Amino acid sequence: MSSTEFAPGLVVQRFTPPLALADFKLIAFDMDSTLINIECIDEIADAVGKKAEVAAITEATMRGEIKDFKESLRRRVALLEGVPVSALQQVYDERLQLNPGASALVAACKAAGLKVLLVSGGFTFFANRVRDRLGIDFARSNLLDEADGQLTGRVVQQSWGDICDGAEKRRTLLEVASLLGVSPQECIAVGDGANDLPMMGEAGLSVAFHAKPAVRAQAMVSIESGGLDRLLDVLR
Repeated sequence: MSSTEFAPGLVVQRFTPPLALADFKLIAFDMDSTLINIECIDEIADAVGKKAEVAAITEATMRGEIKDFKESLRRRVALLEGVPVSALQQVYDERLQLNPGASALVAACKAAGLKVLLVSGGFTFFANRVRDRLGIDFARSNLLDEADGQLTGRVVQQSWGDICDGAEKRRTLLEVASLLGVSPQECIAVGDGANDLPMMGEAGLSVAFHAKPAVRAQAMVSIESGGLDRLLDVLR
């Protein structure tokens, strides 16, 4: 089935809208450039004048040109060594904004009885704040190591592993679905980059938001203009 422009800037393929939102039980969101307007790691790097260097690696990774997300993240985090921890708060206060429609979509999903998962290759400092701000149920992301008020350039091992990459996003989606007693078909996955494809491939509905070409090509819904709440045009 070829893709169809359901409405201007809203492309659907492999299903016939509308679907019933309440038929889904869990929605999983990527964070950076999906729920929020920035790539946090690029903005932290700006604090030490390394934004261009880090952003180039981020961009190549999201396009799928650097295949190993863990290696890519380690390379970028290493460049953050010596950044004052206070720079994280500054990025949050001055640069981080929710993307248009994020609050409305999360609220609509919660009202329809869905649980909400944030699963991010970004960092807990931001993910936990975004989780609290939007009333999200579950969050998993990477933890930056710090010592003496500065970042060390490393990530901290957590109970589930060290780096939340595409495989870990997929595993988290399946794990939370299993704990909720719902099938992957009852899940929605929303993302913008190559590392979101594994979880999007498992979900009953995959959604690309202002995404890279490879992600748009595979997603069942591609929001190419407007906010996240445009998903509600195909989910009633």
